[in-house]
Amino acid sequence: MNFKQEWKILFLIVLIFFVCYFLPVGTPRFDNAVMEALYLIKWYAREHVLLCLVPAFFIAGAIGVFISQNSVMKYLGADANKFIAYGVASVSGTILAVCSCTVLPLFSGIYKMGAGLGPATAFLYSGPAINVLAIILTARILGLELGLARAIGAVLFSIIIGLLMFLIFRKEEIQRTQRHANMPVSEPTRPLWKTAVFFASMIAILVFANWGKPESNTGFWYFMFQYKWIFTSLSGVILGIILGLWFEIQWWKIIVTAMACIIVAILFPHEPVVAFSVGFIGLSIITLTGTDETKEWFSSTWNFAKQILPLLLAGVFIAGFLLGRPGNEGVIPNAWVYTAVGGNSIRANFLASIVGAFMYFATLTEVPILQGLIGSGMGKGPALALLLAGPALSLPSMIVIYNILGLKKTVTYISLVVIMATITGILFGVIV
Repeated sequence: MNFKQEWKILFLIVLIFFVCYFLPVGTPRFDNAVMEALYLIKWYAREHVLLCLVPAFFIAGAIGVFISQNSVMKYLGADANKFIAYGVASVSGTILAVCSCTVLPLFSGIYKMGAGLGPATAFLYSGPAINVLAIILTARILGLELGLARAIGAVLFSIIIGLLMFLIFRKEEIQRTQRHANMPVSEPTRPLWKTAVFFASMIAILVFANWGKPESNTGFWYFMFQYKWIFTSLSGVILGIILGLWFEIQWWKIIVTAMACIIVAILFPHEPVVAFSVGFIGLSIITLTGTDETKEWFSSTWNFAKQILPLLLAGVFIAGFLLGRPGNEGVIPNAWVYTAVGGNSIRANFLASIVGAFMYFATLTEVPILQGLIGSGMGKGPALALLLAGPALSLPSMIVIYNILGLKKTVTYISLVVIMATITGILFGVIV
């Protein structure tokens, strides 16, 4: 018997027992925090898992199967042209209107395919941070100067953070690049333009399905929001045609899936997410029962889902317990947050960065939250710090990043985001 191992097990059992024994069940704040955690995870499951994560898992799975490692190394590898690699990664958020959790499967996909740590982390930051609609909403509601500072800061942050991550872990990156270079290179099975159209159709589904409602009920953004499900459906039709023409999927399977979506859409006209879910169930069946290539795609998608989804859900529950939902308190009182981020002091900027980094913000929700905080006395410096740290990070995303990059790289990445957001907030507060 290994007594050292048994003592560890005994200690863990005793610790769990005492936690259970002294649980403050019955106290209003604890009970409310538990309910907030359950409300948040329910909301997350309804609003983000189906609409955001499921398409992202399929895109990430497709990256691993349909994009050659040679292409990833050429454009995003550690030895790639820095201007192209960081340029592409830093503006990816203008295309992907995703939150800090939805970008994770995509980040994991390109990183495992051989993308350099620098470009990959630049993409990880920029994906949720450089959201065109969110930046426009920030400028409209919180002021042009804050919106402009957010746009410039987010692009610069992604490049600087990516470059610093590469420099800090350069020795490890060189070794990793050599390992990927020694792996056998597979030739693409179809022309680049076909692969690009295939991915564009899936990205269009992801973007249109999650198109947020703008502040104004007029203009281009509201038009896109009003007809977002029509655009999503058209993107789905294009994907179906691509699967039939280029991936040798039997047409009757595609037609049956399309008909099922249409019938469900007619039966539940006010619940488009039901038809959307049926479409992805159909896609799962199609890929699972299709060619060897599509079976590999489904297998890759499933691997991402089972690796990332449980960690995200656990992280969302913890975030809800600690901080609650927007407008509601968790176990940490909102008054503490309001007091901590008031004014433009160094402490206020630092704490705003920390709160932003750990709190979960769905796409566009950070703007009304900040509107309330500014109304309660928050300075514009801490507001910018929270805008630069918040959308790009969250407690759930940290857990998944740790699982992908390991402790050292995750702590470094989080620290860079928080430190740079703090410094930028201080400078912006002084200037404004």
